[in-house]
Amino acid sequence: MEVNQKVANFTLQTDEDKTVSLSDYAGKPLVLFFYPRADTPGCTIEACGFRDTFKKIQAAGAVVLGISRDTPKAQAKFKAKYDLPYTLLADVDEKVCNQFGVLKEKNMYGKKVWGIERTTYLIGPDQKLIHIFPKVTPEGHADEVLALIKEWQKSHK
Repeated sequence: MEVNQKVANFTLQTDEDKTVSLSDYAGKPLVLFFYPRADTPGCTIEACGFRDTFKKIQAAGAVVLGISRDTPKAQAKFKAKYDLPYTLLADVDEKVCNQFGVLKEKNMYGKKVWGIERTTYLIGPDQKLIHIFPKVTPEGHADEVLALIKEWQKSHK
């Protein structure tokens, strides 16, 4: 996936077990953040960062969606535990992870495993890719995304 490329539509289950598609969010900038696993330390820091900046991101006109390979039930539990105000998507069959190319070989306690590389995509109202944040560091990431949204909006008024 490259910047300015139109993102192909996809459909997934939400933490509320509803079906949503990328096209449902057309017309607004969209923050799509991929995280390895619900309720693990780094993912919790990242998700809570987006929770804490959510009102500012919303005020900037953008939508936030978190996505991992967890089930809708695990996503719902994670959302409730940390009071996350945005929708979490369940990519159990890894279709969207593969579409975005976020599954990478990782080293887990000396074993090689396939997992999600923490990556965030900023998608424009026209569903074109605005920016990719690869290999995200959870601390301060939501502020970095918010700054980019504001920057992008200035140049698109």
